Amino acid sequence: MDPENLIKEIETVREKGIEVTPENLKISDRASILFPWHRRQDELEEARLKDKKFGSTKQGIAPFYSDKYQKKTVMYGELFRPEKARAHVKDLLEWKNLLFGGMYGAEPYPFEEIEAWLREYAEKLLPFVCDTGAFLKKAKQEGKRVLFEAQLGALRDLDYGIYPYTTSSTTLAAYAPIGAGLPSLRPERVIGVIKAYSTCVGEGPFVCEWFGEEADELREAGEEYGAKTGRPRRVGPLDLVATRYGVEQQGATEIALTKLDVLSYMDEIPVVTAYEVDGALTKEFPFPSVLDEAKPVTEYLKGWKTDVSKARKWSDLPRAAQEYVLYIEREIGCFISYVSVGPERESVVIRTQEDK
Repeated sequence: MDPENLIKEIETVREKGIEVTPENLKISDRASILFPWHRRQDELEEARLKDKKFGSTKQGIAPFYSDKYQKKTVMYGELFRPEKARAHVKDLLEWKNLLFGGMYGAEPYPFEEIEAWLREYAEKLLPFVCDTGAFLKKAKQEGKRVLFEAQLGALRDLDYGIYPYTTSSTTLAAYAPIGAGLPSLRPERVIGVIKAYSTCVGEGPFVCEWFGEEADELREAGEEYGAKTGRPRRVGPLDLVATRYGVEQQGATEIALTKLDVLSYMDEIPVVTAYEVDGALTKEFPFPSVLDEAKPVTEYLKGWKTDVSKARKWSDLPRAAQEYVLYIEREIGCFISYVSVGPERESVVIRTQEDK
């Protein structure tokens, strides 16, 4: 849990007139706190790696999870007992400063600076901290529905993604109830979200990647720049090999296909249907270390060359656009229930099983 960034986000939504209270925002008392030293270590390590860097956002994620698995983090609930918490923080800081000095030759973090940070950020969020497991258990007993929202895709999962170019935690739907505080919950409906083409932020293999003018045109059409960093995203055609693998790992029961409107400028729509690995074609997603050797096999579908952003019903879409959606659906083996045709909430086509 990153108190500094969360407080900034709370301020942002409050400025837009949305009230944020302990009634509608709850932080698990078992969530571990991301400290400023995690961000600093992230920056130092990326600098040390130089051209072998992982493409970190430098938000301290990898150092944080490393510390968590070493049992060297502070859980939020500890802050309700300030004296014990500060003693714990002091011990961790002593250990972290040994690392900074010995490995990176960096200046140590003064405890007074961390104390001030705790008061300025972490402690201000204590009214929101609670036993989220108890909260979810009560909701379940009352027959309420629980909605989880993910951030990163299956290929960034620590165990099943393109390791080591992943995040440092699990990004799979099966883990959502565990991370939220109630492992006994079971996801009943999993909506996988995929774009009508492929994008990637950060380093690592990206088999379907485009370069040059072709990539620039798609990037501009889709406004593909990182939400957190602003850096240009890597882009390419829809990769059915990777998408099918992601759908399987997420256990998706249906799909939301986004940004169909972005492809409207193309005469033909490219799709990566297979990889060539060691001279043989495969539709199975390879082991991570093999991905650098994989070559994309691309096929083309007919484009629709017309604006689809006003479509609200399946019948509003041109037949070529419908065919593209149906082709993806067949290839990934999962029903596409939502088709996004623009950035607005209402810019979506909701499909039924009869929409073929």
